[in-house]
Amino acid sequence: MSRPTSRVLTLLELLQSGGTRTIAELAERLGVDGRTVRRYVDHLIDLDVPVESVRGRYGGYRLAPGYRLPPLMLGDDEALAVLLGLVAGRRSGLTTAMSTAGETAAAKIRRVLPAPLARRLDDLLGTLAFTGEPEPGRAPDSGILLTLADAVRNRRPVSIRYTDRGGRHSERVLHAYGIVNHQGTWYVTGSDIGIGEERTFRLDRITDARTLPDTFDAPEVDPTERVLTALATADYRHAVTLWIQGPAEQIRRRLPASIATLRETATENWHRVEIRAERLDWLPPLLAALDLPFAVEGPDELRELVAAFADRLAVSARRELPPGRG
Repeated sequence: MSRPTSRVLTLLELLQSGGTRTIAELAERLGVDGRTVRRYVDHLIDLDVPVESVRGRYGGYRLAPGYRLPPLMLGDDEALAVLLGLVAGRRSGLTTAMSTAGETAAAKIRRVLPAPLARRLDDLLGTLAFTGEPEPGRAPDSGILLTLADAVRNRRPVSIRYTDRGGRHSERVLHAYGIVNHQGTWYVTGSDIGIGEERTFRLDRITDARTLPDTFDAPEVDPTERVLTALATADYRHAVTLWIQGPAEQIRRRLPASIATLRETATENWHRVEIRAERLDWLPPLLAALDLPFAVEGPDELRELVAAFADRLAVSARRELPPGRG
């Protein structure tokens, strides 16, 4: 939920508590100026909320007598969208006051939802993880997301229909460990029972999910770490191996765990870096931006691309300025 929208709802709550509220009071409570308060009041009037203007020394705004907000009626998708927005807000570094408001708002929503839906949403909120600050992305299918959350929370096997990036369809049985949002994309990670190996699946490629009877014992794992490792070691076209000399922290700023696997060695602060990539053209400028000594172990194609990139930079460094500049 955007901050202006949340402030308009807060304004409505303040007016519903009764009496006349001055513009100065409302501005202070909302953390905005008087002109913004008037704009928020106009938003409420546009939504057919009967806000009355009271003139005079003690004037301000109030709701028309007898007005009450209708009961909260949310469908699965709407409730899921609101609660995910509140969770993302808490992850986005909002102030303590805003974070607390998000928690109380989520509690209010859960109290008025039908019990079965409230339980499913509680399962979801107890299983979500983020690899970093939330980013905008495609919303997952609510039914699939809630089914997977139930499977994670209650340790139940789940059957999924999946389409991989090559368009191949398959049905899998998964012991799901966690649901993770990485840069706006949702993933579920766990053990693929059919092949006996851990796998990570994108939720937007899952077309159906059904929980199965029985339960399983889950190992102690960090789902976010498993997702980042899976992304860094995915079966892309090129297997890149680099040696980079410098602090691991500096390397990680340019090559995060979702891109590269970093292995420390005992040789003069050199690190062995492994990357899986579908294309190589993005790597030379990124390596140049590291500003650290590095060597390309393979593939030869990357070594050639780095040399060509260096040649272009050298030509630009020697190029004369165009005539008539300035």
